[in-house]
Amino acid sequence: MDMEKALPAPQGDGCLAGVVRIPVKVVAVLVVLPLRVVWDLLVAFARMLNRSVLGPLGQGLRWFCERAVLPVLRGTGWLIGTLFKLVFYWPWAGLWRYVVLPVGQAAYAYLLRPAGVGLWRYLLVPVWEYGLLPAGRGIARLLAGAVRYLLVLPGGALYRYVLTPVGHALRWLARGFSAGVAWLARGIGTVAVWLGRAVFVWPWVALWRYLVRPAVTVVWRYLLAPVGRGVWAYLLVPLWGLVVGAWHIAGRVSRALGRGLVWLWRWGVVRPAGWVRRHVVTPVGNLLRAGWDVGRRAARAAHRQALAPVGRAVGEVWRASRLAVREARADVRRALFGGPPREPARSQARTLGSNRAAGDAPAPEISLQK
Repeated sequence: MDMEKALPAPQGDGCLAGVVRIPVKVVAVLVVLPLRVVWDLLVAFARMLNRSVLGPLGQGLRWFCERAVLPVLRGTGWLIGTLFKLVFYWPWAGLWRYVVLPVGQAAYAYLLRPAGVGLWRYLLVPVWEYGLLPAGRGIARLLAGAVRYLLVLPGGALYRYVLTPVGHALRWLARGFSAGVAWLARGIGTVAVWLGRAVFVWPWVALWRYLVRPAVTVVWRYLLAPVGRGVWAYLLVPLWGLVVGAWHIAGRVSRALGRGLVWLWRWGVVRPAGWVRRHVVTPVGNLLRAGWDVGRRAARAAHRQALAPVGRAVGEVWRASRLAVREARADVRRALFGGPPREPARSQARTLGSNRAAGDAPAPEISLQK
């Protein structure tokens, strides 16, 4: 009784909560509850099947594999390996170790090696020392004598008594012919050089030395140099002074014109623009910014005042839907199993955007009904 007195008094729900609660209960009873019952039955059946059938069956299969299948497989592998060695390895290994290798060693030690040593010592060495070696030496000496008496001595005599005198004679003839050809070439070259100088050099040198250079010297000294000095002194120097003076005058005029343009720009554009910015644009901008701030604050206040009822209505709909689902589940559980409901009742009123009650302490999750 004390706990019932301590509970807060139930508050009435609005029409919107009643309109939402009935369809949500219907959907929860017709759709959500059958799916949850089927899921719980499947989970219980799977657990029962795992405990009663699949678990013992898996343990039995594991024991059977470890106690029966694996020993049989190991014995079969050992038997197959033994048969393979017995048929394909041990006979050939015994044949090689106890027949082929001893017979080969005995044949090499007592037959092939003595026969080879005797053949080399008593047949091949005597034949080489007493037959082939003397025959080779005799043939070599015969060939050397033939080459010496048939080729070397006749060739030496031919070179010494025939080719050498002929070569000396040909060398003297070649020297005399080359000396004559060189003397003739020098004479022809000297004549050609003198003719070339006489035809192509001496006339032009005489023309330059005795005609062109004196004429050019006279023209330059008495005509071109005085005319050049007069043109430079009486024409180019005054003209250059005139150009320099005009350049300085143009510089002064351009500086004065630049100062005038700067003065016009400062007093015609800069100063009026600064005055307009300070006395017109800045106050108007301040007024516009103040008006913008006021309008933005008003828009924010209107926005909050317009959306607050919508938020509260959405919160009421969500709480009503959740309470309807919980009540439907509690009613079904009570109808199937009996007893008081175990689902938590609706909590106290909560503020919009918060998960705590309107008071300081959180709302109770379980309510005790009478």
